[in-house]
Amino acid sequence: MTRATTVRAVLAAAVLLVSVLITLTMSPRLGLDLQGGTRLVLQAKDSATTKADRESTDRTLEVLRQRIDSLGVAEPTLTRSGEDRIIVELPDVQDPRKAAEVIGKTAQLSFHAVQGPGTEQEKGKATGLTLPDEEGRPLALGPARLTGAGVKDAGASFDAQQGAGWTVALDFHKGAGRDWTRLTGEAACHPVQDERRRVAIVLDDQVISSPQVAPSVGCNVGLPSGSTQITGSFDADEARNLALLIKGGALPLPVEIVEQRTVGPTLGADAIDASAQAALIGAAATALFITFVYRLFGALAAVALAAYGVISYAALVALGVTLTLPGLAGFVLAIGMAVDANVLVFERAREEYAERPGRSLRSAMTAGFRNAWSAVADSNVTTLIAAGLLFFLGSGPVKGFGVTLAIGVLASMFSALVIARALTEIASHSRFVSDYRGVNGIARPGRVRTWLTRRDPQLFRSSRRWLLISTALIAVAVLGIVVRGVNLGVEFTGGRLVEYSTSRPVDVETARTALAGAGFGDAEVTTAGAGDLSVRTGDLSNDEEHALRAALAEEGGHTTKVRDELIGPSLGDELRRNALIALAIAVLVQLAYLAVRFRWTFALASVAALVHDVIVLVGAFAWLGRTVDGIFLAALLTVIGYSVNDSVVVFDRVRELWAKARRVPVATVANRAVLQTVPRTVNTGMGALFILAALAVLGGDSLADFALALLIGICVGTYSSVLTAVPVALVLEKSSKAPPPARKRAPRRTSGAGAKRRDPLDNGARV
Repeated sequence: MTRATTVRAVLAAAVLLVSVLITLTMSPRLGLDLQGGTRLVLQAKDSATTKADRESTDRTLEVLRQRIDSLGVAEPTLTRSGEDRIIVELPDVQDPRKAAEVIGKTAQLSFHAVQGPGTEQEKGKATGLTLPDEEGRPLALGPARLTGAGVKDAGASFDAQQGAGWTVALDFHKGAGRDWTRLTGEAACHPVQDERRRVAIVLDDQVISSPQVAPSVGCNVGLPSGSTQITGSFDADEARNLALLIKGGALPLPVEIVEQRTVGPTLGADAIDASAQAALIGAAATALFITFVYRLFGALAAVALAAYGVISYAALVALGVTLTLPGLAGFVLAIGMAVDANVLVFERAREEYAERPGRSLRSAMTAGFRNAWSAVADSNVTTLIAAGLLFFLGSGPVKGFGVTLAIGVLASMFSALVIARALTEIASHSRFVSDYRGVNGIARPGRVRTWLTRRDPQLFRSSRRWLLISTALIAVAVLGIVVRGVNLGVEFTGGRLVEYSTSRPVDVETARTALAGAGFGDAEVTTAGAGDLSVRTGDLSNDEEHALRAALAEEGGHTTKVRDELIGPSLGDELRRNALIALAIAVLVQLAYLAVRFRWTFALASVAALVHDVIVLVGAFAWLGRTVDGIFLAALLTVIGYSVNDSVVVFDRVRELWAKARRVPVATVANRAVLQTVPRTVNTGMGALFILAALAVLGGDSLADFALALLIGICVGTYSSVLTAVPVALVLEKSSKAPPPARKRAPRRTSGAGAKRRDPLDNGARV
């Protein structure tokens, strides 16, 4: 065993050992769509005195954090997004009404002197000085004497000694405390039971409390801030809520809920179980397939695939990546894509054996790794570009998918180029493995390659016919987009989408009738799988959603909310615009990378195939009536990376063969390159299809559209990378004046310390 093999084996063992330790000792960080809970996105707005910038949004976030901490939610998460947005994640909170009522209080908290009873005509004026008290009686209020910014602390407690029940204690900052003493001292100058002896606490144009100053307080004496208590007929929840609102004080900026998502814990648990089953079944099918195709070396690649799963999972856990439902699907998908590098290497090693049957197995494998490196690097870089675009241009779960995909790509390269290489190099030293071609799986060309070699089809004798087929596919897709229209999800249009599970079966028509009778005639009702109902409406408040659920419960019995998504119209417009920008940037970035790595004709041809795949996939979803949302965008950008990945492998081989035979027509070279890369394309595609088929069957509604989009995209991308990209490149080459690519110069052999190490089984003789 050489020194390089030893180093790879030790490195692989060390990384795998650390990964196993991390897997056994650390738990993954689950997103709300997997553990259940509510996610709110708040948009900060400019106020009359403060601009919604980074600094003021951070101050608003801290006030919100105080309010949410008082709710008692386990491990809430608050982060600023951009300049003026705040993302709030509340695990295990299934009813967002309570949270929204508390954290959504946006107006300045203020304390007012009561000037007397108001009139019914003035009652409820939001901008006036007359507001209803807690019992609905109008009060005429004076100007604000101090604001919530002066509140130092507020807390609820139970006074058992004096029998006052639940009370709320107030404590003010020094300057505000003097204002409070002055305000209560002026109120104490009025007789007991006089309305003017009350002090009104106003939040969000609503009187949340208007206590009377105690009879024991003297005129112009007032209450010291540290010993102020509000008493009344409070229960525990009312006292805590009042203390929370007062302590939270004023938000520096008004905020608006532009996005709200709620996921039930059952749905998340089902998604985890389904994804785990899909991963096991898909990975087992992929391992069996590559073992069948490549025999012993395929089995070693399957071992490396298992190591890849452990390493990538450990990396996700160690980096603290929040694992979302799309991210979990991306992790499962990456298992199928991880075999790509191994397949490339094995196919190149088979070619080395076919060209020089007498060479050793070890030298053929070394040449396979060396010759496949360029295609492996380029194909993985294009996938990393797609993952980066998902992270920087996506939002919410789509970001998690991008992170998971990127980690999966890096881990797959390590497993293929380090672990699999170490295992295959150790095995290739065995005389038994080298001598018996049926055992190693490399010394025989394979059935697909043998069939293609025997038939030698001339695919590009008339390349324009393939372009006509591709044009027809695009026309059918565009027709679907025009005739059926694209069913944009709530994420891109704004509105609310809620899924309910009922204890008794309810058909769609019955549900529509019940909702129409409750005043929700514009609600769209569809089935959501397993007997669940999906209701989509326009703008719907939390109270209205509660009434909608009650209407369904009359027909379906006990009704549980499984999933809830609310997207504001402004955010929907922004997400739709960002999706188009993401697609445009993806195309331009891929074009720039390919133009640097390849000829401009190859780059344009690859991008043409990429655009073809995007249009066909969107058109297919239009014909099928499937929803186009953020998860579909993640699948679409993944298809872009996969499509370019396939095109890179083909054009890398075209460049290599053309450089060796510069006088041969490029159409002949392209035909030969395609026939040589078809086995790799088929075998890699099969690995991904096993995983996606398992996800589509077992993943449920949550992952069905995602898996379907990738299934269609991979099939179309496999076709277009060969029968669209190559014909387009051949057409462009007719007008190109650039010379054929130059042949790479072989490394110069020297003697001494810097000499290239010769294979021990190679005697150096050449014919």
